[in-house]
Amino acid sequence: MTAARLQRRLRDMALRNVRVEATLTRLVRPLALALSALCWLAAAARAETPQTPSRPNIVVILFDDVALMDLGAYGGEARTPHIDRLAREGALFRNHHTSPLCSPSRAMLLTGLDSHETGVSTIEEVLPAAQKNRKGYSLRLEEGVLTIADHLKAAGYRTLMAGKWHLGHGEGDLPSSHGFDRSLALDASGADNWAAKPYMPYYKDAPWFEDGRPVQLPDSFYSSELLVDRLIGYMDETPPGSAPLFAYLSLQAVHIPVQAPASFTRSYAGRFDAGWEALREARWMRAKETGLIPQNAPLAPLPEGLRAWSDLSAEERAIYARSMEVYSGMLEAADHHIGRLIEAIEARGDLDNTLFVITSDNGPEPSNPVNAHGMDLWMKLNNYHWRLEDLGGPGSLAFVGPEWAASLSSPGSMFKFLASQGGLQVPLILSGPGVGPDLRIAERSFVSDVTPTLLDLAGVAPLRPAGAIPIRGLSLKGLLTAPDPAGGAPVAIPERGLGVEVSGNSAFFRGDYKIVRNMPTWGDGRWRLYNLALDPGETRDLAGEEPDVFASMLKGYETYAAEVGVLALPDNYSSQIQIVINTVTRQAGFYWPYLAALLGVVILVPAGGIALWLRARRRRSGG
Repeated sequence: MTAARLQRRLRDMALRNVRVEATLTRLVRPLALALSALCWLAAAARAETPQTPSRPNIVVILFDDVALMDLGAYGGEARTPHIDRLAREGALFRNHHTSPLCSPSRAMLLTGLDSHETGVSTIEEVLPAAQKNRKGYSLRLEEGVLTIADHLKAAGYRTLMAGKWHLGHGEGDLPSSHGFDRSLALDASGADNWAAKPYMPYYKDAPWFEDGRPVQLPDSFYSSELLVDRLIGYMDETPPGSAPLFAYLSLQAVHIPVQAPASFTRSYAGRFDAGWEALREARWMRAKETGLIPQNAPLAPLPEGLRAWSDLSAEERAIYARSMEVYSGMLEAADHHIGRLIEAIEARGDLDNTLFVITSDNGPEPSNPVNAHGMDLWMKLNNYHWRLEDLGGPGSLAFVGPEWAASLSSPGSMFKFLASQGGLQVPLILSGPGVGPDLRIAERSFVSDVTPTLLDLAGVAPLRPAGAIPIRGLSLKGLLTAPDPAGGAPVAIPERGLGVEVSGNSAFFRGDYKIVRNMPTWGDGRWRLYNLALDPGETRDLAGEEPDVFASMLKGYETYAAEVGVLALPDNYSSQIQIVINTVTRQAGFYWPYLAALLGVVILVPAGGIALWLRARRRRSGG
């Protein structure tokens, strides 16, 4: 090949390469530019448009009979570090109220309705025959009542529950029929914490159900540990990120029987040796130091008829002081297991997107079951004791009684069952996404506000099927944002009147004022008026001094009572007498075959003996 020919071939190859490169450029460059533009637009969209987070997980933790100042975050004696952390990271409510009794409060908490609208106006233990099966008094969630689990499940949540239910036990009344996918539920007002057995004669056993079916509990357990274990197990059935979770943990702490492992109680030895008057005054002082009450708020005296600590024998003081040590240990044990639940949520990678609610169903329990008539025999039959040795352990029926309960309710007055502040004012802590850190909220809130608040924070519109009762409570979301550094304030909730009634114990709130009526035996059935802003301990009745305010408040209560369907009580009604009547009736129902057999023996054996004697006598006389 000549040099000229080789040069022409190389030039032709170069030209062909140029043409191929030009062609490829014409084809690829537009595609590259298009892809580049798409990438730029996506990045710009991410930069300019906030990402919508997934719906938060929600955990509602309900204590039983916990007083306003029991938790460490409120100044209580028990160590509750996990709860205290949630309070620091979220909102602590200083003026939260509920009903004075467990089931009505639970019904309102889970529905956002008034208890009479739910059908659970009181509890069956104190229900008089005249109210039985009346509308609002069926003691089950009635038609048209939807729970927060119903609303959230419809929005894609996985709904879980473990603990006390006590909202009806007939067909269709358990959690599995009210929106919960998984549940371990106690269908009673309480039970032993160490064994599956009843805590009072009203119950023959401890009725536990899993997903609506009777279930056998382990031979060995402690209630707070068992309930948290079961709830964690239910959560683990749902892979992280596959669906938001709603978990309802309904603890038995600190309901009677007051019980806790010794590892949680021994550190409180000697803490309550000064007695109940000293505890009441100490809590009152801490309430002023922390701003729960005004500095000049008076301390309410202990209710009439209660014993002075100094009047007790040394043996009595020892066992009652130990009862409070167990009480504090039971709170600490519950907090410990709540910490395990938090750790499990964190291990799932969900902690930063989980809302926590911690509250109580009512104030402290004043009952003294051990000294009730006939309890000594019942305790022997059910393997219970009340003695200093092993108090709080398996087999012990520990309680705190009315004197400690009245002191635990400080700076309020009275306790559970009654509509005084000690029965109604309880802790409420909200923590998680959408809740500003270290908030202290002074506005009055109510138990029926919890459901609408959580639905609002989750971005879930409530269901409104035909026949559904609309939610009565208000969303508190506007109170839960951190204060604006520029000086803006959180959105206040509207001014409103709030009524509550359980078995005649009644109250109505509006502004700074409250009217209250407590029924016998602790009350006298008379209405009183208080200014809670000045007198949170309800020590000075203003009904005579401010008759116009009193009349207006009473009219407000009457409007509320007519609106929700409050029924009048029978004449001379007493909840203490009614519970005896209802318990004896229940016991007769449990044991009527045995009673009938015993009655037969009592009647037939003597009658048979008399018949044989008469027959023998006739034979001897030749008859």
